[in-house]
Amino acid sequence: MKVIADLCVVPMGVGVSVSKQVADCHRILQEAGLNPRLHAYGTNVEGEWDEVFAAIRRCHEALHASGVPRISSTLRFGTRTDREQTADDKVRSAQEKL
Repeated sequence: MKVIADLCVVPMGVGVSVSKQVADCHRILQEAGLNPRLHAYGTNVEGEWDEVFAAIRRCHEALHASGVPRISSTLRFGTRTDREQTADDKVRSAQEKL
């Protein structure tokens, strides 16, 4: 099943800036072939359910392995059964109405 997710990973205990850890997670999502799209407060990820959630787990594992003692993540996700839809489709649909 395809899923579009909005992921926000917040590493704690590494100081004020977390851009290095965000970049590390982004690379993991890219390597998984999930076409991540970074935005100001998270990352949109799309792909097969198992692949998306496995990559999110790898993000947590990699950050912990790099010394991050605590991670708080929020995740919103959606699925459809009536048709296939990409994150770009969703954005384009809203922009057409502006």
